[in-house]
Amino acid sequence: MKISQKGIDMIKEFEGLKLTCYKCAAGVKTIGYGHTGSDVYYGMKITEADAESLLLSDLARFERHVNSYDKCYGWTQNEFDAMVSFSMNVGNIDGLTYNGIRSKAMIADKMLSYCKAGGKKVAGLVTRRQKERELFLTVDKSVDSVDNQSIISKKRGDNV
Repeated sequence: MKISQKGIDMIKEFEGLKLTCYKCAAGVKTIGYGHTGSDVYYGMKITEADAESLLLSDLARFERHVNSYDKCYGWTQNEFDAMVSFSMNVGNIDGLTYNGIRSKAMIADKMLSYCKAGGKKVAGLVTRRQKERELFLTVDKSVDSVDNQSIISKKRGDNV
């Protein structure tokens, strides 16, 4: 599964675009759309195209991580997008899912407790977690209507 454009747009909105390295609220060197790592250093400057490239690379890594839990959960697109956003911000979803043991309802409720950086509650993280939870709990009607239409057509014997 891949993150949708809606998921990417949400991440971009929360991360913002910074073309010069800065220290985030958790004290981590960051650049672009929330990119961190050993390749980031103070004084570093990038272009918007570089930021896009770093974001796509980061997203691929977090998609793989969230996909590793798909057998446990069978993510919908909205759930997947919310989990990739969460994972990119926190680093993974292992604690959130309790390594695949928590139910989806428990995950949705637990998301709201991940709103601290450097041991302090951060208003931006509270908002981000609320939006991720909202997306996680949103039924994708376009997918459901297509799937339901296919089921109805098959039952009637239509060619699908």
